[in-house]
Amino acid sequence: MTIRPATVADIPALLNLLKNVIPLMHEVGNFQWDDQYPNATVFGNDITNEQLWVADIDGQLAGVAALTEDQEPEYAQVGFDLSQRAIVTHRLAVDPAFRGQGVAVALLEQAEQLALERGIKFLRIDTNSENQSTQKLFPKLGYQYAGEITLGFRPGLRFLAYEKPLA
Repeated sequence: MTIRPATVADIPALLNLLKNVIPLMHEVGNFQWDDQYPNATVFGNDITNEQLWVADIDGQLAGVAALTEDQEPEYAQVGFDLSQRAIVTHRLAVDPAFRGQGVAVALLEQAEQLALERGIKFLRIDTNSENQSTQKLFPKLGYQYAGEITLGFRPGLRFLAYEKPLA
């Protein structure tokens, strides 16, 4: 598996990944993503900003994550100090064909590597309250549950915020 920055050439594969992931999310009541978000424009902006990373397994796009320093203002709802720099993982997804192969772990390890390279002491992430798999994964990787938040751009949904302090 290779973790690398995404390129514009990856956008068709990213949209295909969404077609595979979103129905499975909806089956378990997770409506965080739909046919409007995320989309090619969102991924294109992430690529332009050099903050989109993909997991490549044998030439196939297995997963994606936007690794940014953009913190949602709503993170203040759980007491995160938004003046502290943090690497925040957004848009984390693994193609169902590659589940169980450590793709999400590798992408989250890339977030930690970026933080260390930049001298940033915190990793932050949020997930839909219905996403059971990430709620199990994040604590295994040292993320601490911080509380429930709402996000203005996804009204009516509940999200769980996590933080991992780095030494």
